[in-house]
Amino acid sequence: MRAPNGCAAGGAGRVYRIGVDIGGTFTDFALFDARGAKMSVHKRLTTPHDPSEAVTEGIDALLKREGVAIADISDVVHGTTLVTNAVIERTGAVTGMLATAGFSDILDMGFERRYDLFDLRVKYPPPLVPRRLRLEVAERVRFDGSVETPLDEAAVQSAAKRFKELGVAAVAVCFLHAYANPAHEARATQILRDAAPELFVSASADVFPNMREFERWTTTTVNAFTQPMFDRYLERLEKGLASRGFRGRLYIMASSGGTLTADTARRFPVRALESGPAAGVLMSAYHGRSLDLTNLLSFDMGGTTAKGALVRGGTPIKRYSMEVARVHEFRRGSGLAIRIPAIDMIEIGAGGGSIAEIDDRGLLRVGPRSAGADPGPACYGRGGTRPTLTDANLVLGYLDAGFFLGGAMGLDRAAAEGAIRDAVAKPLGLEALRAAWGINDIVSEDVARAFRIHASERGFDYRSGSMVAFGGSGPLHALAIARKLKIPRVVFPVGAGVMSALGLLISPLAFEMARSRRIHVADIDAADFAATFAALETEATSYLLSASVAKGDIRVKRRLDMRYQGQGHEIEVALPDGADAGALFADLGELFDRAYEA
Repeated sequence: MRAPNGCAAGGAGRVYRIGVDIGGTFTDFALFDARGAKMSVHKRLTTPHDPSEAVTEGIDALLKREGVAIADISDVVHGTTLVTNAVIERTGAVTGMLATAGFSDILDMGFERRYDLFDLRVKYPPPLVPRRLRLEVAERVRFDGSVETPLDEAAVQSAAKRFKELGVAAVAVCFLHAYANPAHEARATQILRDAAPELFVSASADVFPNMREFERWTTTTVNAFTQPMFDRYLERLEKGLASRGFRGRLYIMASSGGTLTADTARRFPVRALESGPAAGVLMSAYHGRSLDLTNLLSFDMGGTTAKGALVRGGTPIKRYSMEVARVHEFRRGSGLAIRIPAIDMIEIGAGGGSIAEIDDRGLLRVGPRSAGADPGPACYGRGGTRPTLTDANLVLGYLDAGFFLGGAMGLDRAAAEGAIRDAVAKPLGLEALRAAWGINDIVSEDVARAFRIHASERGFDYRSGSMVAFGGSGPLHALAIARKLKIPRVVFPVGAGVMSALGLLISPLAFEMARSRRIHVADIDAADFAATFAALETEATSYLLSASVAKGDIRVKRRLDMRYQGQGHEIEVALPDGADAGALFADLGELFDRAYEA
């Protein structure tokens, strides 16, 4: 469910919009005049100790340069990887879990499948909630929503007291089959909030009201784990903007390619896991459509990571399950399983700040560790001594030492060459220039290999398509990667270095809702079918109406996840736009057959 771009402007007379994308090394800014008269960009180093500092100071610098008053800004659209980083680095809140009695170990059990059948020491990421912080209460809801065991409210009261004693800051409430009947979770959540108002409480039926307990509970623990951190960050950012005179609205980019209000993002930070990268993919699709190029590989490389996404028929490919914090060389199945709507991307630790080193086998390796913004590559002159991809590109002559960051920042070529010579060239018996080329080529090969696997797993043939390259490092490596992949055409957009920030400004305000209902098509009638969709639409619409979107501006897209009886997983079936849900009921079988055969 989505609304047109810019539909909820902050007030009369406010004609400018700002997009802000925080990366691991740089924070990017785009200023857009809604009257079509002005588009300006800005880039500055990220402030790892407090990312909101780079945002507010960067906005100050951009507005001062362009002679724009902050009172004229209607909204700020913000993309960030703070939520993802908190999960990967385990820097979120101390989180507890309240579970159905006898089932708290579901977080440890996970799936029955292994991502590597032949590795006897296969590893999985530990749950975000350790066993000592998982409490259980008596309650039981059956798969059909009927109550088998009433909720023990006294036990919930005791759990609230115990959570406070354990120093817990956030709690995930995860009960069996809560998607079918959320009453027990809702009541337990209310008891916890009344008994301990300082707790951040996430109920699985609110975060992800779908079947499959493991994914639902893992998604809920991620939401709870990151909620206090993200709430504090948004509070600092809002206060910083307000103190400068900002009176518009703050929006947060969602992983799905839509935007959320700040209040919605506070409730569901898990929806912002891939916040910033999604905006760049939207912009790639936008450029592709303007050039009549509908099948694309979107390639984004910044200072810390490289991201690839596929655009088919002018629309980014989406997914409704993903993984975060993979522990085994980015192998699928080795991360925390999350169920949220997201643009389908692959991400690897290869960027301008990726550190080059000789591994235990005497081989050159680049990444995934990054020098980040502080201290950064050796050539930045900020205390970094280890060679990075940016140092290699400077030595190769791909970067202008005197005009980096638009001339706002100089680069030290001698420091870059010295770092490469000492850490890479000498151990390998090479000249510094040859070692720099090796660093560059290894990164290009690593990225090409990751993209090749990602595309083949999705049946996407990029050899007849095009690549859109962006990000601070993307255009430098695009041609080499395209040659390795045999992609015939590469597009370099204007403003490629800040394209994710530009993409934030074309993203619609949107919210997606999904709910599980296990029922055979023959056992549901048209009225029941229409009522189920109506309830979903009412809930999703409420988030947009709270952002002052006119009801007539809201567009609704419907889909079903269906399967043949006995199948293990569903197939997405898109329903025609604009048709009455009840009228579509008779065509469900035919629509599913078509999707299954496609």
